[in-house]
Amino acid sequence: MSFYEIFRHFADSYGLLIIFGLYLLLCGWHFLPRSREGVEEAKHSIFKEDDHA
Repeated sequence: MSFYEIFRHFADSYGLLIIFGLYLLLCGWHFLPRSREGVEEAKHSIFKEDDHA
């Protein structure tokens, strides 16, 4: 087997699982209790320089 075939087999089988797991991890990171402060700050950051409110 050539390097290309080995790499292609890995990408077709385990690569998809790794990418899907990384996606779930990054999406779930937002909902962790310890990240609540950062989420609140980011949620209100667009209104910091708003003079109309």
